[in-house]
Amino acid sequence: MPGHVHDAMSTLVLTIGPEHTLRQAAQLMSARRVGAAVVLDPDTSGLGILTERDILNSLGSGQNPDEERAHNHTTTDVVFAARTWTLDAAAEAMTRGGFRHLIVLDEREPVGVLSVRDIVRNWSHDQSRAAPDAPGKVTV
Repeated sequence: MPGHVHDAMSTLVLTIGPEHTLRQAAQLMSARRVGAAVVLDPDTSGLGILTERDILNSLGSGQNPDEERAHNHTTTDVVFAARTWTLDAAAEAMTRGGFRHLIVLDEREPVGVLSVRDIVRNWSHDQSRAAPDAPGKVTV
């Protein structure tokens, strides 16, 4: 039976505001050990996502993380997932869109974030329960 988004998603949702600097966002993401933050803009009632890749792209182009604001680097054209989606459907949406995180909504509220790592971890866990030997392990 395929896993579902609610089986693998992280329910620890880091939310930041659009005026957070990239350094502040990076510090919060590092402290929480997450690769993405949900950006809540109270003026537009919209949701966006800021990822570690967005921060790296900014730094790589020479921008100052103490001056750059989250809203300038936030993806606002976000594909959202439902808790009931299968992990296969989530992986397909990520592949099709070329991104590594999905914001999970329940009644239009963010209740989780699903990453590629979460999917792989879930699939790996399912495989390890099904297979008696770990990959690369030789039983004599």
